Parts: sequence; structure tokens; C-alpha cells
Amino acid sequence: MTALTMDAYHFFRAWMRDPLRVASVTPSGKALADLIVREIGPETGRVIELGPGTGVFTRALLRRGVAEENIVLVEMGAEFAALLQQRFPKAQIACTDAARIARFCAVPAGAAISGLPLLSMRPEKVFAILAGTFARLGEGAALYQFTYGLRCPVPRAVLDRLGLSAVRVGGTLRNVPPAFVYRISRKG
Repeated sequence: MTALTMDAYHFFRAWMRDPLRVASVTPSGKALADLIVREIGPETGRVIELGPGTGVFTRALLRRGVAEENIVLVEMGAEFAALLQQRFPKAQIACTDAARIARFCAVPAGAAISGLPLLSMRPEKVFAILAGTFARLGEGAALYQFTYGLRCPVPRAVLDRLGLSAVRVGGTLRNVPPAFVYRISRKG
């Protein structure tokens, strides 16, 4: 079985167990992975990845030149966290809910990327995830979030309350389903 087939199998199995947590039956494709990390490189320094799943975006970060030891992977699913530990032994892996990021990620990061299904979460949970993430991001750093929807997956009220703005930075039809990426950053 190829690595791609194994990843699809792991993803489908996790989706069957908890469809709201996983929210997709297949991992993201290379086109989306390349799009979400397009503005990130070795000069970014530490990068936090929320909901890495099988590591599709993590591999894209490595292709962009981000050092593996500068990647923090926050994965709630124990099956994915174990797989990530095997694939990326130099990365810091936290098997926890992304809403708890403020409790364990002490070093400021230059960027964050998210594969979390924000559209299937309550606004309070989205607020906790973004508040914790931005508490760990350095000045001028951004969170890159993808969505299958046509609008930003973060409710306007959450963005306003946290003093954030969202800008669509691109989309790809070469993903199943087609997806868009937003850069979320502090206003001003």
C-alpha cells in the first residue's frame, strides 16, 4: 500500500469514528498544502500547525524550507499524533485540543496554519482556539486557515472581538473538494 493510500485509510477511519472532529473523508491535497504555506519559509522561524492529521501541510512546510524542529504539531487525535511522531520525530507534537494551545506552547511563533474544521465548531470554541493561537504568535505573525466554504470560516463577531482581520489569499480547484485559504492577522 502506498503512503498516499495509507493516509487516505487513516483519515477515513478517523472520520468514521468522529466525523465532526475530522470533517473530511480524505486528507488535503498537495495543491491546497502548497497554497496554505505559500507565505511561509525558513525566515518565519517557529510554525504552529493546528490539526495536522496525517501531515500533508507539515510536508509542505518542510518543502518550503522550514526546519522540522521549528514545527509544533497540535493534534487531538491520538491515532494521528502517533503517526506524526513517526513521520516527524524532530517536531514538537502535542496530543491535545487546539483550544488549549496557550497552556503548552511557550515559544512565540512566526506563523500558524490550521487544518481544523472551524465551520463545524461552536463560536466559543473557535474563539478559544484563535485567542490561544494569537497569544503564541509574535508581532506581525498570521494564522492561515483553509475552508471548503465561500466565506471565511471564522465568524465576524469572533474576529472583531479578538481585533483580527481575515483576507482570502487564494483558492484551488485542484483539491477535493475545492478549497480557499484565508490569512488571519491582528488589525493595525
